[in-house]
Amino acid sequence: MPFRAGHVSRTLPFAGVVLMLCALWTAGGAGLRAAPQRPPVAGTFSETSEVTVVQVPVQVVRDGEPVRGLTAADFAIFDGRKAQKVTGFEVLDLTARQGPAVASIPPALRRHFLFLFDLAFSEPKSLLKAREMVRGMLPALHPSDLVAVATYSSARGPRIALGFTSDRRQVLKAVESLGLPEMVDRNPDPLNLVAAELQQEAAKGASTALQAALENAQDNARVAERGNRQQQAAVVGALSRGLSDLARLLENVHGRKEVIYLSEGFNSALLLGTEDQAEQQKMNDQSIHGQGFLIDSDQRFGDTRGANVLEKMMDQFRRSDCIIQAVDIGGLRAQGDQGPTRPSGEGALFAMAHDTGGELYRNFNDLGSAMAQVLKKTSLTYVLTFQPEDVKSDGTYHQIKVELKGGPATKGAQIFFRPGYYAPKPFAQQAAGERMLSAAETVIGGGDSGSVGTALLVAPFRAAAGTKAYVPVVIEADGERLMSGTQGGALPTEIYAYAIDSSGAIADFFTQNLRFDLAKVGPALHQSGIKFFGHLDLPPGEYNVRVLVRNGATGAYGLRAQALEVPEFTLPAAVLLPPFFP
Repeated sequence: MPFRAGHVSRTLPFAGVVLMLCALWTAGGAGLRAAPQRPPVAGTFSETSEVTVVQVPVQVVRDGEPVRGLTAADFAIFDGRKAQKVTGFEVLDLTARQGPAVASIPPALRRHFLFLFDLAFSEPKSLLKAREMVRGMLPALHPSDLVAVATYSSARGPRIALGFTSDRRQVLKAVESLGLPEMVDRNPDPLNLVAAELQQEAAKGASTALQAALENAQDNARVAERGNRQQQAAVVGALSRGLSDLARLLENVHGRKEVIYLSEGFNSALLLGTEDQAEQQKMNDQSIHGQGFLIDSDQRFGDTRGANVLEKMMDQFRRSDCIIQAVDIGGLRAQGDQGPTRPSGEGALFAMAHDTGGELYRNFNDLGSAMAQVLKKTSLTYVLTFQPEDVKSDGTYHQIKVELKGGPATKGAQIFFRPGYYAPKPFAQQAAGERMLSAAETVIGGGDSGSVGTALLVAPFRAAAGTKAYVPVVIEADGERLMSGTQGGALPTEIYAYAIDSSGAIADFFTQNLRFDLAKVGPALHQSGIKFFGHLDLPPGEYNVRVLVRNGATGAYGLRAQALEVPEFTLPAAVLLPPFFP
């Protein structure tokens, strides 16, 4: 049984380092077969076709309350100017989805919340207060909601500290450190579904270390505040471009994203001109009396170039189906604890929220209560599905429009929907961040999917010591389908395995990157596929083990999910395991 050892992509935060090895079993060897796809027989013809399916989540609200009881006949949908036939219709009511029913909601239909901490335009004490506010908001979210954490700093730009996950423990961990490299060890999870661990020194005094790190992160912004108008505008321009990059990355996350932007904002007069009425009147008087040469045009009209960059940023958020809910965290600090005086950023925060369909929240310590209206109106979603024709896989943007056809049920109602969609983009053209978010969304979605036939075998066993069980994970993937379309002499293969408990928390995981020399092992891969063995360490409970095997060059993948119950091995009574078959 020839095999190749692989490097284990795993570090200390989770006990029970895995594996091991990748075995290419010889012909006739036992295997875990999941209805393998056989190659076409000579003399026959086969073809494949791709169908683009677009799902459009829609909220209908009247007087702040969701409108219930609508059907597909109440909606009309347009791709550009062309009317589309609604081929699928689903009602997602979070008030009725509780318990086990939560796991059946596809990720694209779930609510997504991204907590974005602005380290550049916020004082450290405001950010520490904001962190507490986010902690308090988490219980107000529905169990099916997916949450991510990101930061923006002048030095590093936007950084995703945690991808969209249902694991609230990981959210708390990411908020604790805010993803600052000074405080965390390198994240062992390439999909960012598990937050990096706090370093030992930072964990002992996290608040003190965090405040010091935040103060360092703000150096560039403070230099700009002390500098001239041009320098300040440059820092704001960098923010606009950085957030545009973040919004562009979020294109790859299906579903509407509520971006909770926690910031004190920047002086909007830098880009839009002064809002001070006395200053405006003074400049008007100077213009009337022929003293226009005394007027600072940037102060009066703002920086046109910078304003255009800001508008492009907000347009990118709209295109990516992202709504900015801006939270002015400057009002969270107590009187006498205001820190350095800085221009009001309320105007900029209002513009960012208003132009993306969101709200500005100020002077709120309880974010859950403040956003109760947002949570209420998004608790009921109608999902319209249509299949546009002649859509090329080129990543282009298509505008859509959804209308209510009228009638007593929809009279006086407002409708909210995504403004468009992006055509599929070839995997080879996707950036690393896009591929990461795509894989993470596939894992969180669960369920068997993908074109690569994949089989999975997991079973719990009593460990030698401790309260956690030893859970071997045996994976097999169809080598022919995995190799299909691969160019060159190497096959890059990615393997991700996660154990998710009934609350949506990730109990353990392992990942592995492999690279096969097709000249040497291609025939064996074609004949018997890939066999991979790893293990998880899990406490007693019920889990869903999800394994993703993906071709790192073409994006072809296979996802397999299997329910697992880990018994209480520490009890003196004997434990009878269910039968399982390789």
